[in-house]
Amino acid sequence: MIRPRTPQREQLGEFLTSRRRGMSRSAVGLPPTGRRSDTGLSREEIATLAGVSGSWYTWLEQGRDINVSRQVLAAVARVLDLTSAETEYVITLAEREATPVDDEPEGMPEHLQHLLDALAFPAFAVANDWTIAGWNAAYAWLYPPIAGVDAADRNLLWLVYTDPGLRELLPDWEQDSRRFLAEFRAESGVRLGAPRHKALVDRLSEASADFRAQWAELTVERFASRRRTFRHRDDGVLAFEHHRVVPDGTSGLHVVMYVPA
Repeated sequence: MIRPRTPQREQLGEFLTSRRRGMSRSAVGLPPTGRRSDTGLSREEIATLAGVSGSWYTWLEQGRDINVSRQVLAAVARVLDLTSAETEYVITLAEREATPVDDEPEGMPEHLQHLLDALAFPAFAVANDWTIAGWNAAYAWLYPPIAGVDAADRNLLWLVYTDPGLRELLPDWEQDSRRFLAEFRAESGVRLGAPRHKALVDRLSEASADFRAQWAELTVERFASRRRTFRHRDDGVLAFEHHRVVPDGTSGLHVVMYVPA
């Protein structure tokens, strides 16, 4: 009996298919196809290079609920030339729990708000689904609308794609939005199929053509501290170092800090 496909396995199959079709044939020593294209390998070619059966790999791309091991997935990832973040994402999707995680955003603990308030630079706290749970005065100075945003819309990803004011604040919006989305996808593997996650993606897909196009790119990246620039309405272009920390004593909250560069 074939068990129904789960959202995690469907996403796994879609992700592997995308990477397979975008591969360079010459990079793995294969000749161009009859169309003289250097891009795209067949499922059978990937299976042969990874040392697995063609049927098994086909089932994997079809999203079937088959047994997989880390070793075999690592071999497939090696052939597809996946990054470490992409490989981790593939393993997460393959080893998913039967029930997706669908935790409610945690309320803002008083002690964590005290921490934010003690910081002189912009900082805010976000939940696992990127709901903004709290912020300090410096962040309200950097992004004044935050206090007036409806609670249902106070999600970092939602604001990045739907608030023209926030887009104006980010001179590198195209790059920043793609990076945010790649990080969000990397963190969302255990939430695929959960009602809250699906509702956010569906809502963004309906509201933003940019989100639809970038979501279809299936990019995956881990968070990394980096330099960021903002175009403040009063103080011009500002440079910060973007850091993220997970404080003890909280479940599902992390603090984002913009430290002056």
